[in-house]
Amino acid sequence: MAPLISPVRSSDGFPSATTVVIIGGGIVGLTAALTLAERGVPVVVLEKGRIAGEQSSRNLGWVRKMGRSAPDVPMAMAADHLWAGMPERTGMEVGYRQAGIMYLARTEAEMEMHRGWMASVSDLSLDSRLLTPAQIDALAPGGRDAWAGGIHTASDGRAEPTLASSAIATAALRHGAVIVENCAVRTLSLSGGRVTGVVTERGEIACDQVLLAGGLWSRKFLGNLGISLPTLPLVCSVIRTAPMQGPTEIAVGGPDFSFRKRQDGGFTITQRGALDAPILPDHLLIGLRYLHMLRGQRQLLRIGLGRDFLRDLATPRRWGPGRVTPFERIRTMDPPANAAINAEAMRNLARAWPGFADARIDEVWAGTMDITPDSLPVIGPVGKYPGLTLATGFSGHGFGTAPAAGQLAADLVTGAAPLIDPAPYRLERLTQGPRIGR
Repeated sequence: MAPLISPVRSSDGFPSATTVVIIGGGIVGLTAALTLAERGVPVVVLEKGRIAGEQSSRNLGWVRKMGRSAPDVPMAMAADHLWAGMPERTGMEVGYRQAGIMYLARTEAEMEMHRGWMASVSDLSLDSRLLTPAQIDALAPGGRDAWAGGIHTASDGRAEPTLASSAIATAALRHGAVIVENCAVRTLSLSGGRVTGVVTERGEIACDQVLLAGGLWSRKFLGNLGISLPTLPLVCSVIRTAPMQGPTEIAVGGPDFSFRKRQDGGFTITQRGALDAPILPDHLLIGLRYLHMLRGQRQLLRIGLGRDFLRDLATPRRWGPGRVTPFERIRTMDPPANAAINAEAMRNLARAWPGFADARIDEVWAGTMDITPDSLPVIGPVGKYPGLTLATGFSGHGFGTAPAAGQLAADLVTGAAPLIDPAPYRLERLTQGPRIGR
């Protein structure tokens, strides 16, 4: 069951032309649309299903710098500032609270990983600090586990996924953006090798620029254009509890559980040490690019071969503008929650904080993340198709950095001075050099 998204009344009618078309109505595409509309740039967002229907409403809501690779920290830092201003900017509640995030370690080996990360970002002026077991008990009382230590970033925080995208979309509409739901983009219109518009299931829209913010569907869309975007899926299962007392307002990540307080008084909980990794035909094509990740994170992955493989095998990889596309066949990717993984999460959490043993589970769901080989997104132009820019491949980190990622994408589309240096996010880093598969 997917989380309920605050409803948004999308635009009436279907425009024949605009300046920028954004493919994908997740939080990154919507933030880009809001930024463009605020600047007076005509923009149309086209979403194959409902806005924020996939990972933008299914994520954990964490807004963090902690644990990010050093090249990604500047975008996370910029996002902090933009999240803080989002309620005033949109005129709506997004659930943002700068309540801090804490990671816990049971072993010295896990603590050494935290120390290594601290060293890697030592020149970035973060407020992250290592914790002793006594400091953990003071920040989150009532725990029973024997921690080796932890790490805490007080300036990290959280927001509510089911509220934020709707607030941003509503603000974008108020500034003149057009948002069309249940309208899949099939391909690009081209003239002289340059993008001149998009072909949708409802007709064509002429435009000067296209921003592809299609999440896990971006690989298929680009593959139809002959462009390889290496991404593979991972599925996270999530629990929402009824309102209850908890040990802390800080979002906490243990080795095999996580929890964070919600605005509704409940908690969002996961088994932080377990993700479903459904094997797909793409693993045969590009799986070797992920071997380094597999070596380091194999214990996290519940690898499975099943119906997903057969369904994806039967999915067309090439189509023309007059053909029904995969985006029309599956409007919303809605994987089932893994009951066994969720049960592990609750057992592990209750063992660490017994107060969660009596938690009432009100809802469960799962969401599919699109993972790149280096876990960094792709934000930048596509050289083969002038007029096409990407903002995709966020590897499970898109919600937290979305305000900055969307603004950076808007900057690049319009040629404005970029919010941050976009160099770490270039597509070419994933496509140049020796290649194995497409």
